[in-house]
Amino acid sequence: MCCDLKRRFLLLYATQKGQAKAIAEEIRQQAGAHGLEADMYCISEMDKYNLEAEKDPVVIVISTTGTGDPPDTARKFIKKIQDKTLPPDHFAHLQYGLLGLGDSEYTFFCNGGKMVDRRLQELGAQHFYDTGLADDCVGLELVVDPWIDGLWLALKESFLLQKEKEGMSSNVNAVSNSLSAAPRVHEPDLNSKIQHLKLEDEGVRSSDVLSQKLVDINLVTSAQDTEPSLVHSVPPISQSVLNVPALPPEYIEVQFQDTHGENPSLLSLISEGTAFEVPVTKAVQLTREDAIKTALLLELDIADTTFDYQPGDSFCVICPNNVNEVEELIHILGLSEKGEHFVCVKVKQGTKKKGATHPQHIPERSTLKFILTWCLEIRAIPKKVFLRALVECTSDEGEKRRLQELCSRQGASDYARFIREPNVCLLDLLHAFPSCRPSLNLLIEHLPKLQPRSYSVSSSNLFQPGKLCFVFNIVEFPACPTRPVAWKGVCTGWLAELVAPLLQTNKNVVDEKGGSLSTEKISIFARPSSTFHLPADPSIPFMMVGPGTGISPFIGFLQHRQKLREEHTDWEFGETWLFFGCRHQDRDYLFKDELRCFLENGTLTHLNVCFSRDLPAAEVAPPKYVQDVIRLYAKEVTRVLLKERGYFYVCGDKKHMADGVSDAVVDILSMEMGVDKLEAMKILATLREAKRYLQDVWS
Repeated sequence: MCCDLKRRFLLLYATQKGQAKAIAEEIRQQAGAHGLEADMYCISEMDKYNLEAEKDPVVIVISTTGTGDPPDTARKFIKKIQDKTLPPDHFAHLQYGLLGLGDSEYTFFCNGGKMVDRRLQELGAQHFYDTGLADDCVGLELVVDPWIDGLWLALKESFLLQKEKEGMSSNVNAVSNSLSAAPRVHEPDLNSKIQHLKLEDEGVRSSDVLSQKLVDINLVTSAQDTEPSLVHSVPPISQSVLNVPALPPEYIEVQFQDTHGENPSLLSLISEGTAFEVPVTKAVQLTREDAIKTALLLELDIADTTFDYQPGDSFCVICPNNVNEVEELIHILGLSEKGEHFVCVKVKQGTKKKGATHPQHIPERSTLKFILTWCLEIRAIPKKVFLRALVECTSDEGEKRRLQELCSRQGASDYARFIREPNVCLLDLLHAFPSCRPSLNLLIEHLPKLQPRSYSVSSSNLFQPGKLCFVFNIVEFPACPTRPVAWKGVCTGWLAELVAPLLQTNKNVVDEKGGSLSTEKISIFARPSSTFHLPADPSIPFMMVGPGTGISPFIGFLQHRQKLREEHTDWEFGETWLFFGCRHQDRDYLFKDELRCFLENGTLTHLNVCFSRDLPAAEVAPPKYVQDVIRLYAKEVTRVLLKERGYFYVCGDKKHMADGVSDAVVDILSMEMGVDKLEAMKILATLREAKRYLQDVWS
């Protein structure tokens, strides 16, 4: 695994949706240019590496999922290192660097990485390179790119120090020479501090430097274009020599075959668990036609499956890309005659990509249309390395130059402004750069897996046996300069179109045997929550905060509680609070009648509502948002949370609601407990740790 010419390091990744793996692959690809060899494994493949015996540096790239959970692929590893019997010097021999991925929209930012980092430190492991925490909210590349750039110098120093410790100082020069064989590596002073290295000064890049003569500026931007845009640049970038990523080697080979055969089952695309194809038995529009957002409730028949859930759980829907977008993409690729032809996908023989494997989400044989419809996230924001690959597929010199700018270090702000922030996708790019004609294999290599969409369960199996309900708003993206047509969400738009006949004709009926007459089916699989459930003890009180569709899981909570009250009249049940809000009382007050029934039969003890867009009838305006309503019940919140050790659940929008609710709770605790805000925040943190302040939120 180790040789004289190339020093080895262990590279581990833990990914949920493929981001961490893609970054790890980029690190492995760059390693060769620096005279290094990366042994790369998923962190779950614990039979292929052994940290207890690892002598070389370890690099870990780990994402975070949900509101702060480690990815599924890291759970086995984390369980192992959290063993309480491990001594504090268990990993004293280990040198590592860690890159965590997360989203600061969520409370526990980069918690997956922080959890592993903290535990490795507790077990004696040492950093050879500072931990990086990349934020998807502002762009992972802002941290990822410079972190990778600095990694090579950190590894070099680690290897040199390792040689010194082994008493092999005579080999230091050989190692140094090996590393300096990489292109454009500047030799630093061994005593320099990694954190103070300026990447531009060191000139360390495994990239192509565009030193050719600049393209005629008139090809890039005309005199009238004084403002930059997706397709136009202005000085200084339009006149700069660019540092662009290295061209990634192609590793996929596609062969078009005939039209005979069958596509794989959708259920076979799922590796996360058992998937089920179930009929839609009911579709109800919960909002009025003039509501700003359209909310739908769908009921699924799961009676003939082994699908099981608890109120508070989530589940995933396997959804396709929009059929019109798929057809348009096929047309632009020049493959209109090949849509129904089967495609054989293989790893390219002789590829220079290290560790190249067949993508798990791509069938070995399926039609072109199937791949673009069910397998690839064609709306994904193209990464810079994809833009770099697209440069080679572009014939117009001006367009080529602009794509180079957008993927370059100098074009980082343009990439953020014109690609990441407006959510530009491949189709947008192909419209903006019409001479760009990528091959199908390039799309398979660079577009991520089409992810199933997650929804909160809005029912109780106890209350409605054999049924599963969920609620969603039809997501809408308005037209913008790069996209003249408005879009609906990939999954919500598809579901709305799928159930339109049920809504239009009200065919929510069953046959005499109780079976659904609906022919529409969707494929789903479970994604159970580990914590967002009712208290195990029914006598414990709880408060629920769920404006808009955030009310969804709480309908399941209340259905379940009602059934328990009916079946166990001798049990003691704690009080229940619900804080609900919407824009207009008469347009989007979801489950209004059901909530009134829960209140009347005692299942729901307290219902507090607010309407943010209704004009106040009284002189004193009522509170507009749920966080404002909560402040009116400061004493009750404090009593339930602290005196009665109750639970507090929040579901809905993270940025505009959940943060406001937690701020309100902090203010309440500070006021009622007579402590400063910092102490109140510590109390809330303790409640989170005890799993009594729980969130199911999205951004």
